[in-house]
Amino acid sequence: MAAILFCAMVLVFHLLIFNLVKGESKSCSKEFNCGKLGNMSYPFSEIKKPHCGLCKIDCNNTLENPKVEIEGELYNAYKKWFLVNSIDLLDPILDVYLTNRSCKSFERNLSFPNSPSVSFGVFNNITLFKCMNRSMEIDGFFRSYENYSKCDGFSLYYHKPRTNRRRSIPTGVLPANCAVIRLPLTFLSPSEPIPNDLFDLLSSKFKLDWEVSRDCYDCIYREGQCQSNSKNLFFCSKAAKRNLGLVLGTVLCGFLIIAISIVILIICCCKKGNRSFANILPRSIPSDPSTRSYELDSGFFGVPVFTYAELQQATMNFDSTRELGDGGYGTVYYGKLQDGREVAVKRLYDHNARRKEQFITEIEILTRLRHRNLVSLYGCTSRLSDQLLLVYEYVPNGTIADHLHGHKAKDCSLTWPIRMKIAIEAASALAYLHASGIIHRDVKSNNILLDQNFSVKVGDFGLSRLHPNDISHISTAPQGTPGYVDPKYHECYQLTDKSDVYSFGVVLVELISSMPAVDFSRRNEEINLSNYAINRILRCAFDDLIDQSLGFHSDKEVTRMTTLVAELSFRCLQLDKDMRPSMVEVLETLQEIQQGEFKHDKKMEGNVNSKESVEIPLSPESEDHVLLKKNKFLTSPNSVTQMWTSDSSTSTTTSR
Repeated sequence: MAAILFCAMVLVFHLLIFNLVKGESKSCSKEFNCGKLGNMSYPFSEIKKPHCGLCKIDCNNTLENPKVEIEGELYNAYKKWFLVNSIDLLDPILDVYLTNRSCKSFERNLSFPNSPSVSFGVFNNITLFKCMNRSMEIDGFFRSYENYSKCDGFSLYYHKPRTNRRRSIPTGVLPANCAVIRLPLTFLSPSEPIPNDLFDLLSSKFKLDWEVSRDCYDCIYREGQCQSNSKNLFFCSKAAKRNLGLVLGTVLCGFLIIAISIVILIICCCKKGNRSFANILPRSIPSDPSTRSYELDSGFFGVPVFTYAELQQATMNFDSTRELGDGGYGTVYYGKLQDGREVAVKRLYDHNARRKEQFITEIEILTRLRHRNLVSLYGCTSRLSDQLLLVYEYVPNGTIADHLHGHKAKDCSLTWPIRMKIAIEAASALAYLHASGIIHRDVKSNNILLDQNFSVKVGDFGLSRLHPNDISHISTAPQGTPGYVDPKYHECYQLTDKSDVYSFGVVLVELISSMPAVDFSRRNEEINLSNYAINRILRCAFDDLIDQSLGFHSDKEVTRMTTLVAELSFRCLQLDKDMRPSMVEVLETLQEIQQGEFKHDKKMEGNVNSKESVEIPLSPESEDHVLLKKNKFLTSPNSVTQMWTSDSSTSTTTSR
């Protein structure tokens, strides 16, 4: 009898495992590991689960480069950028054609899925018009275009890169027998001349970017699948949950059969007078309340713990009309607690290990710091809650980005004195963080909030890291925001406080120029504001850099201060981190510029090993002070201002 029961249990377990595997094969995970590419997610899917995404990847680890299938074409993937949704691909067929300079190259065309869930784009590409015959009418239509007619049977019309023409598609209806094709464009540095031959302009490598819609992201967050109907309208499929229900049902049935089998076995043993059946029963482990890692009502890192229901009520069920912003890993909502306090509630997108780490990091950092220019944390939900929520003080006047180039820019409320005040207060907050052994890692104008008096509140510490004083750097995977990330961080993955200095240098340029950190309407090599600023400062082209509405020409004091802030930003943006000043030195320099006490000689001279000390308060609310080493920074060649005149004649001539 026991043998029959044992066989039945084995059969049930096999059926159970089969159903689990079957259910798992139909379900779609939020992320999957793809070897050298790391974790991938929608719109990509494993090749064995094509229904889970728009682009299939063969993640076989034995392959040198994973294969990506997009619209029936295979590409080699050789790098994934984790700061943004971007992946480097190579078209192997186009690579052969370009190597042989074959006209078959123009049979290729960059094509991507048309989906309401995802928008795709290629960072650097060229638009070609392929016309099967050539006539005076067609030549007239493309009169401002370059023409390539060395291929039999068709001609090509295109614009060369780095031209001042803003439109790549002419107005009017394309002539008959003309089609639009897009191919990857080779990378050209600013110093390189533009090739005359079309083949030299093309590349088989390109960077594919994608952006998942908010509806789709919410769908994935709820363990659904992003799909579209016959009218190409988005809808969220709940198939994953149905599969989960099937698996759970199978599990329950399996355990029920096993339990019945054990009861029958025990009865049989009792009838035979065998009292040793207890040996086959599973031993239970007593549940000791003291072993629980967390108590909901005991607080977390010393801050109050809110229930999800409380914050749901405070934000009117996370009403979309109450959204304050959309951060790197969460949406922020306006809320009002029962005690009347106005709050900003950050709702994290996901509940995985990485999000929990960011959740805990932000809480731990904000509870150990006290500074009037750092945002205050009021509380959070339990880390064991289904939703990870952080509750901050409400800062009502938006961010620097909102006022410089967002929806508040039209108010022209940020005069130069206010901008100078903002720069000093933000530098003070960052200097305090660094003195406390903390690196922010995501310094940007969107993370610097302003109250009604335009006082600064630096926030968003989810990516921050503790930086012990006895080590020179921390090795981490690059994270942050494009346009603000230290370029050296990409190369060596070494995180230092000078990475924050670089990001703050970009913020300084935003304050004097009112330009965004990333702008795709600028020339390719100047899409990043840091490159744009360095180019203009080296050529002393301040008219192209500094916002004229600040009074750059009409007010001598504004001219003096903005010019000196531009020089300071130049030092912060040096590629070599050792040539950048510390945040304490940045703060001191800004204060001296504001007070009219700045002297070039004082800042240019000095030794990097100088041990002169400077005293700064750990907190404006307290009288505690800390002594910091005041290491003089290595400057860019001698004096930037001296260099402007001597180098302007040899600098590359560009236009804004």
